[in-house]
Amino acid sequence: MNLTTIFLQTLETTLPVFVMVFIGLGLRRIGWIDGTFVNTASSLVFKGTLPTLVFLGIIRADLQTTLNPSLLLFYALATLGGFALAWLWAIWRVRPEDRGVYVQGAFRGNCGIVGLALAASLYGDYGLSAGALLLGLVIVAYNVLSVIVLTAYRPGQSASWRKILRDIARNPLILSVIVAIPFAWFEVQLPTWVLTSGDYFASLTLPLALLCVGATISLSSIRADTATATSSSLMKMIVLPVLCTGAAWLLGFRGEQLGLMFTFFASPTAAASFVMVKALGGNERLAANIIALSTLMASVTVTLGVFALRSAGMI
Repeated sequence: MNLTTIFLQTLETTLPVFVMVFIGLGLRRIGWIDGTFVNTASSLVFKGTLPTLVFLGIIRADLQTTLNPSLLLFYALATLGGFALAWLWAIWRVRPEDRGVYVQGAFRGNCGIVGLALAASLYGDYGLSAGALLLGLVIVAYNVLSVIVLTAYRPGQSASWRKILRDIARNPLILSVIVAIPFAWFEVQLPTWVLTSGDYFASLTLPLALLCVGATISLSSIRADTATATSSSLMKMIVLPVLCTGAAWLLGFRGEQLGLMFTFFASPTAAASFVMVKALGGNERLAANIIALSTLMASVTVTLGVFALRSAGMI
């Protein structure tokens, strides 16, 4: 297969995801959707359609194929390593008051929406089910590490660990994974009408969520302050994906497993990072800039990354 064919196949995989993001940006700018729509739709996705999608993906999966402890362990260690590297770089290059926001923006990816959408586009049902299992680990790790680094540079602010742990325990995505695993393990068969209805509801998830991601991008905020945001975005979209994916390859991960981890490593900064920065009194504008820049960069970096991995025969 020549490089042109591989590149065209890569575009067929990644472009639909990012086209939906840019459609959301365009619809917001022309006024067809507004902040109220984005808030309502995001809440619907987070509390309803995405947990349904995750649940259905897992119960249809062969856990012996998709449940891979070594992959989960590596991703957890790679996340910790990326977090530590971003923090060390921030200590050297970023002013103290912005270090927490910088580090969170550099390691916390939008795996629940962009990562899962890319995994599904690349590997279909396997991408959804294996990605859903990985997502449960990701949610816990990202929330805990984000609180640690943000509170470290906000000595006047205190985080309620009891509230953080309670929010994690009540997270609809984590609950959907916990509920779905016994169904998949014991091969419980749900009625066809339940599955069909669930499919209708779950099918709203990715297009609606990607539209909301695009609608939250603020081009005007990007123009306001770019130096630190650009550095954090480059760390998130280039440095950490290259290092983490390279480490995974050296440790023997190949094919679907390597591709799945790349889509999660290379996901742009999560919109949830803005919410946490705001709650802990950090630099909101910097957080918004990182989200916007990394999302815009992702359309290029993810496409080139998938193309490079496919061309090398690694995925």
